[in-house]
Formats: sequence, structure tokens, C-alpha cells
Amino acid sequence: MTLKALVVDDDRAILGMVKRYLAAGGMSCVVTDNGSEALMLVRESRPDIILVDAEMPGLDGPAVCRVIKKEAATRAIPVIIMSGSRIDEKEILAGFQGGADDYVLKPFSLAVLMARIQAVLRRYKTSEQSGEKLKRFGIELDPAGRTVKVNGKGVSMTRKEFDLLTTLLSKSGRALSIPYLLETVWGYDPGDYNDPGTVEVHICHLRKKLGPKLAKRLVAVIGHGYKFDG
Repeated sequence: MTLKALVVDDDRAILGMVKRYLAAGGMSCVVTDNGSEALMLVRESRPDIILVDAEMPGLDGPAVCRVIKKEAATRAIPVIIMSGSRIDEKEILAGFQGGADDYVLKPFSLAVLMARIQAVLRRYKTSEQSGEKLKRFGIELDPAGRTVKVNGKGVSMTRKEFDLLTTLLSKSGRALSIPYLLETVWGYDPGDYNDPGTVEVHICHLRKKLGPKLAKRLVAVIGHGYKFDG
């Protein structure tokens, strides 16, 4: 089955370059140069992955991502944001909080872009194949439906929040290092990116969403990382 990518960028040269490279790698491509049209195309063409430029007139990449991740019909589609070098750490964290699955900084190598796409798709496939529900401490995680319930009540989470909670909960009682979490949840190479702020922000959001009782179980292990205290 041929995988389909939706590529969104207001730079026509980049659109053409990425489309040709992905096509050569066996993927089909739908392209557009604006965010509003991208939202229509994602509903019509149902791509397997979306690549969207961070900075565009009108709806920019993070805004497009937030809309896609809020709608039940499209929230399971992975999104990679392509960003210029001017973006700072706060903007990257905001993108992840909005549901982005990865960031690629321009100018990027097309080979690296393809590797990022494949890595994100592998993480989605592995998660979906693990259909067994995880139930602990009043939390119920459904990997297939990407849903979370706390004491029987649904809790809305971004994909990264869901993946982080799943990782911590499945290894409850074990201290997981920052590099391990960045590699497992975000797919980063620890040698290239090892910023604890990315994990810290998501832990903070998880604590708020899980409530004070469960928040106490998300323990920071000084100088190492985090654990879900069992």
C-alpha cells in the first residue's frame, strides 16, 4: 500500500523539491501552499502523514496542527512541522503541546526528512499494534483508540502526553532518564538533542490533567529523569 503525505509550505520551491523526493521514495504526495486549504485537503485525501511549514501567512504550521489534533477524524494523523532556524525553544515546545509529532529545522537534508517520516510512522504503527489496554491506579489507556480515562472519566491528551504517560505507566516504579524519554517518546537521538525542558513541560501538563492525587505519583528523580511511583 502506497503511503500518502500532505506537504504544506508557502515556498513553492520547497514543495516541489519535497514532492519529487518523496515520490522517488515510493510515497504519493498532495501539496498546498496555505494552511486553510491544507485543512480541507486533510479531510478529503486522508494522508498518512502531514508535513507543514511553521511560518506561513494566515494559518501557520502550529495552528494547522492544533486543528488537526482536535478533530476526532484527523487527530490520529502524525504531523511534522518544518521550521526555519529563527524558531526558538518556546515555539518548539508550543508546537509539541499542540500535538506535533516532530520538528525538522530548515535547511534540512531530504534524506534526514525521510528518516524522520519513517521514524514517526514506525512509532504510530508500533503503538497501534499494541492493542492491549493498560489499566493501573485508576488510569485506563487504550493504545488503539488513543484514549485516556481516569476513574472512568475521559481525559483529553495530546499524542506526546499520551505516549509519555504510557511509557511511564508501563514502567511504573522505574526511574526513566531524560535521554531515554526523549528517544522513546519523541524519537530524538540523545547525542543531538538532550534538553530536559521538553519532558518537564509535558510532565507539568500531565500532572494538571491527571489531578492532584495521581500527580503526586509523577516523581522527578533529581539528576536523572522521572518515574511513575507505583
